[in-house]
Amino acid sequence: MINNPFTLPSRRAFLEQATCGFSTLALTHLFSQQRAGAVEVEIARPGGSDLRQRPGHRQPRATAVIMLMQVGGPSQVDLFDPKPELQKRDGQEYPGDVETLQPGSEKKKLMASPFQFSRYGRSGLEMSQLLPHIGSVADEFCLVRSMFSDNNNHPQATRCLNTGKIFPGRPALGSWISYALGTENQNLPAYVVLRDPDGYNNGGTTMWENGWLPAVFRGTEIQSRGAAVLDLHPAVALPEGAQRNNLLALARLNEERRKMYPRETELDARIRNYELAARMQHSAEAVLDISGETEATGKLYGLDNPVTENFGRRCLMARRLVESGVRFIQLMSPIKSGTMAWDHHEGLKPGLEALCPQVDRPTMALIQDLKQRGLLDSTIILWTGEFGRLPVSQKGTGRDHNRNAFSLIVAGGGFRAGHVHGNTDEFGYKSVEGRVSCPDLLATILHQLGLDHDQLKYQHLGREESLTDSPVTGAHVVGELLATSLG
Repeated sequence: MINNPFTLPSRRAFLEQATCGFSTLALTHLFSQQRAGAVEVEIARPGGSDLRQRPGHRQPRATAVIMLMQVGGPSQVDLFDPKPELQKRDGQEYPGDVETLQPGSEKKKLMASPFQFSRYGRSGLEMSQLLPHIGSVADEFCLVRSMFSDNNNHPQATRCLNTGKIFPGRPALGSWISYALGTENQNLPAYVVLRDPDGYNNGGTTMWENGWLPAVFRGTEIQSRGAAVLDLHPAVALPEGAQRNNLLALARLNEERRKMYPRETELDARIRNYELAARMQHSAEAVLDISGETEATGKLYGLDNPVTENFGRRCLMARRLVESGVRFIQLMSPIKSGTMAWDHHEGLKPGLEALCPQVDRPTMALIQDLKQRGLLDSTIILWTGEFGRLPVSQKGTGRDHNRNAFSLIVAGGGFRAGHVHGNTDEFGYKSVEGRVSCPDLLATILHQLGLDHDQLKYQHLGREESLTDSPVTGAHVVGELLATSLG
């Protein structure tokens, strides 16, 4: 019997040797879940400290979200929001006031879009010629043209879109959803991030942090190149008995530390992640291995084309994760054109011509593939940047940031299909009709997942925090975006 567990080797030493044997602890953990799980799931309410599946406040319309995050601020007037008056008055001075102008934009010189717009689908939805594949599924999504943000800078605007406010340290949307509902598959994380395998977008991991929610609800990065899950298998396997002894000793170490620091959620998250890693050994690789997909599916996502392969591979992995019960997948934009790929302060025309083909076909493929598999109705697909661009030129060939208007696409999950919501002014500078704030959008997504944004809360520093903080932000569910009335 070990009287003083702290005389044992460090946790790091055990972890280097004992990865395979986590299956033993995971099995014990699952047995305990089976004994208590049925009752707990039935009586639980949104919000918990683990990833066990929980019911929402009401019957959900959707059960999963795929967020296609386009970092940098895609230009709405060049992609989604045609403005005849802007084309007509190209080169003239913008007649109104512009909130913020960076160097190169001081003269407020209007710049027409260099791209043509076409009508797509039975709905006749107008979009740029740069996105013909997305346009081909126009009847499957809602195009929101009246979004606006609280800030004109990338970090703050990205946080506003992901966390409801511009301040750092707040939990991301995926973390709130995982906290509220847990996951349908105990062998995979609830919140998965698929970033570009070549690096991070601007903002890095801050876009999927858990903030002050328990650490288990942080986004888990999955690789789309090479081994999908790093360090899933040990380099050298130990005999079964040695693994078990090591793990039991490690468990005692962790339990002693848990008693010393009962409020240290990072330790609980670490222990649960080890248990999850053991379970993932048996299922994750099969889910994330796309080699068994048909040739037709590969072509649909553009895996046969180096331009689309990067984003297409991750879109296909997102579909497989949704099929396997993952609750929230955040897929980051390609970084071949930079960590803020859509941030075209200059060279907008060649920049969009290079970037749009990378995401156009894969986005279409994801929507189409989910529909033909019967999963689009229960999956929300969100294609969005953090803000838009100005109708005036910057440095003669680009556009500056614009928090007052941007466009996004939301498909599936009970959102109105083939529908355009809201309007901007005649130049596309400001949202003027059917305005939708970032907290409004988040509240509406939660609603479709069966969650009341005003009731989903977490006690932090003596205050009941929420994703939308509606008393401050005025957030509300935008019923006009939904296929059925709120009721």
